[in-house]
Amino acid sequence: MDTSALPPTVLKSLNSLHTKTYYSSVPDSIVSKKDTSPIILGVDEAGRGPVLGPMVYGIAYCTTNYMNEFIIPNYEFDDSKKLTDTIRKKLFSKMYSNDPSIDPEINQIGYATTAITPNDISSGMLRFPPSKNYNLNEQAHDVTIALIQGVLDQNVQLSHVYVDTVGPPQSYQKKLETRFPNVKFTVTKKADSLYCIVSVASVVAKVTRDFLIDSMKRNPNENIGSGYPSDPNTKRWLRESQTKLFGWPCDMVRFSWQTCDTLLTDSNTKSIQIDWEEDFLTKKRKFNSKDYETNLLKKSKEPKTLENWFFN
Repeated sequence: MDTSALPPTVLKSLNSLHTKTYYSSVPDSIVSKKDTSPIILGVDEAGRGPVLGPMVYGIAYCTTNYMNEFIIPNYEFDDSKKLTDTIRKKLFSKMYSNDPSIDPEINQIGYATTAITPNDISSGMLRFPPSKNYNLNEQAHDVTIALIQGVLDQNVQLSHVYVDTVGPPQSYQKKLETRFPNVKFTVTKKADSLYCIVSVASVVAKVTRDFLIDSMKRNPNENIGSGYPSDPNTKRWLRESQTKLFGWPCDMVRFSWQTCDTLLTDSNTKSIQIDWEEDFLTKKRKFNSKDYETNLLKKSKEPKTLENWFFN
């Protein structure tokens, strides 16, 4: 992949096994305080449901005057799922490009992303014991809080933050208000369609994830699909790429998804079956007690060596 034209959010996370965060520079209009209108920030994510690739959280922020007087009248930001790939990439390029011929005024939007890798998503969700599991909602909340704090740490005085909800909006909003008592919050469903600043964040997150998905391909013609378990191309790729012992690369696939567990335990895939101690402790899988007792008796009659106890 040619990295010369990639967004900076992508370059930060490219080929990384672990979660990375990128912050743009604070817009000049905010640093210089030429525009003293309130500063608003939007939060949205891309890739929550897929079995492949990262979940990317994006934020965008600017002054209300800039949003109302320039962005909304001149640019058709919307929920990224309603825009074509070409339009999304074109809009985001206007934000990060240093080329003065590409609408330089639009660079007065600050933005940031956190790309939570498949490895980190799975590691959190599969912690042992299960009571220590770091579920996807908790990961999403913590990343959102960290991104907002990162903007505040750059001396940006946020007035109002709009968040596309993860989980019940009322409890999530209360959680954010408690964490940031000096900032007003609106947490709601479909925020990416209701508030333009969230639409911008949606585009930032979606474009970043799409580029990262493309970077996973081992050759330009490889078809891995959208990454969603329901996508026929993704299902085909998972089956054709699955190895007998390790399944798939942990930097590509979320092993905590049921899709993976099903394929790894499917006898038709000829995967090497492994009985994990955690499975017996958490799922209470049944075993043949007669076979167990026979094996135990056999061991008791053999010399008590490490090899007999651990490898037989």
